[in-house]
Amino acid sequence: MYSKLRSLLFALDAESAHFIGAGAARFAQRATPFMLDSMFEYAHPSLHQELFGKTFSNPVGLAAGFDKNARMIPFFKKAGCGFVEVGSVSAKKCKGNPRPRAFRLPDDQALINRMGLNNAGAKAIRPRLEKAAGQIAFPVAVNLAKTHDPKIEGKAAIEDFCESFRILAPWADYVALNISCPNTAEGKTFEDPNSLDELLSAIMTLRKELALEVPVVVKFSPPLAESFILDSLFDELILVCLGHGIHGFIATNTASDRNGLVTSKERISKIGNGGLSGQPIRARANGLVKYLFRKTSGKLPIIGVGGIANAAQAYERIKSGASLIQLYTGLVYQGPGVIRDIKKGLVRLMEEEGHSSITHIVGIEAK
Repeated sequence: MYSKLRSLLFALDAESAHFIGAGAARFAQRATPFMLDSMFEYAHPSLHQELFGKTFSNPVGLAAGFDKNARMIPFFKKAGCGFVEVGSVSAKKCKGNPRPRAFRLPDDQALINRMGLNNAGAKAIRPRLEKAAGQIAFPVAVNLAKTHDPKIEGKAAIEDFCESFRILAPWADYVALNISCPNTAEGKTFEDPNSLDELLSAIMTLRKELALEVPVVVKFSPPLAESFILDSLFDELILVCLGHGIHGFIATNTASDRNGLVTSKERISKIGNGGLSGQPIRARANGLVKYLFRKTSGKLPIIGVGGIANAAQAYERIKSGASLIQLYTGLVYQGPGVIRDIKKGLVRLMEEEGHSSITHIVGIEAK
């Protein structure tokens, strides 16, 4: 069914298609919830996990960026997600960059976006998270980023993060810190050991002051190539995270480079800058998951995202060390039915290899 709908959506620009799809999802979650159950329902005990102090019915989640303003949480629960991560959310409302700012690369099964962190702001999103926490019995997380304003930097940038945390963390099942979005005058991110140390010190201190037990995870950018050698700087970032008692990692964010694309250089040049997601970053994202698992001896949960569009790719990411996986670009190209397909495929692959629980395969190819 989605293949027919996709041809209509793909006749539109990427952002308009997303807007229409999101509107349809919001209508369906209100008007036809029982129909959604019949279309997407699939559960299996082997997919259950206990992570971050919560029960995840399955490891397939919605990545940040798809539901920026926490409008589609009920839909994606009905569609079979094991969890949803909303955002990125910033302290202040952001319109984002001028359109066009989202582009499809069908030949690469990829997307490029320079949305500019458009979102309604933490105060507007708080009641939606609060409502979800009271009515929807599955994990809902929030991804936080610095407000898209180049004048907010240094200590002001840290306070900006803290403001969002103060408003939203009490209603989240985990908080993800998006440390790799620049949006500053000098293009600096928090993927610098000293900057990250200051940010995490402030966030974890605030968490203690608020008497919150919400887990905090850090989201990293992908390496530049599949056969990468991570330098000591990245190891420093990991040590900073561990030193502050961070509870897990997300790997990875979008990529700024254009490595490995088959789309014409003319088309890529015309699109311009933006974050690359989808199949071109799959191998790199998988490698980073494996690296993080080894560096932390598998002691912290890793959420794998980037180029996952079928059960085999999800299985590969979990074997590399991801306890959970997330979808974004795969949803754009395949529709919400891919969630059920991945869950069924994971169960089949585990049964073929004699595993009775998803926890048995986490990191078995990274040890």
